[in-house]
Amino acid sequence: MPGLVDRMLPLVIAGKAANTVKQYNHCAALVKTVFKDRTPEQIRHGDVVQMMDGFSDRPVIANRMLTVLRMVFVKALDRGVVEVDPTVRVKRFRQTERDRLITDGEFAAIHAKAPDWLQIIMDLCYLTGQRIGDVLALERSQLLEDGIYFRQQKTGNHLIVGWTPQLRAVIRRAQKWSAKMASLKYVIPGRGGKLRGYFYVHRAFKIAAAKAGVKNATLHDLRAKAGTDAEKQGLNPTALLGHKSIRTTQSYLRDKRAKVVAGPKKSGASIRQVTGIRQTTTRKPA
Repeated sequence: MPGLVDRMLPLVIAGKAANTVKQYNHCAALVKTVFKDRTPEQIRHGDVVQMMDGFSDRPVIANRMLTVLRMVFVKALDRGVVEVDPTVRVKRFRQTERDRLITDGEFAAIHAKAPDWLQIIMDLCYLTGQRIGDVLALERSQLLEDGIYFRQQKTGNHLIVGWTPQLRAVIRRAQKWSAKMASLKYVIPGRGGKLRGYFYVHRAFKIAAAKAGVKNATLHDLRAKAGTDAEKQGLNPTALLGHKSIRTTQSYLRDKRAKVVAGPKKSGASIRQVTGIRQTTTRKPA
């Protein structure tokens, strides 16, 4: 089974975003460990269910493992390598939508405990509303006259986040900070001027949040905060986040307070029924 995974994995990850490739590679390694002593023909529906049960405490990982395993078998079926897909009808774990909304006070508290480079990253994530991977990969060539150009790694969508005084100020801070680095490419370079690693940034954020006494906060919550605050300010969160549908954006909007809405107005006969006022008409002279 590990051999089948290694053979089909390049087909599975072809064309996928860099972050997705990392996730699939990690889950593929887990799948190979689970089924290291099995041949593809020996794996049955129940074996796949047992795999899911074994990772029930990590439903996100379990679901990704099922996705990778399913795609491996589909690619193998298409090429006549196997005759049966044991993942058919195996159910994914239901994942509840995250509804954590970082408050302004919590953001400020974490920001105050973060090193200067992480403060810049936090500000860029919030002010642009983009994913952490796209912010870390931000290059100087993407700083255009109209704003910051992004081609989202996950979706391939293109957008330009227009300049605001706050966004310009953050970029100036980034340029001043990175002047001592050996990179002329990235806006927030890592060691040696190379691309800064996600897991290093993730760990630094968790440390800053712990020092600030803010619990259950992640880097990904900054994108949700950006979209939520944009909606409250009358902006278009769908455009900011680069989504193609409002439905996708809804999972990022975490302001659960009841909103004040306006009802329709009645007109004509309906007005007379509600108010009891009889409307009169004036005849035009013949």
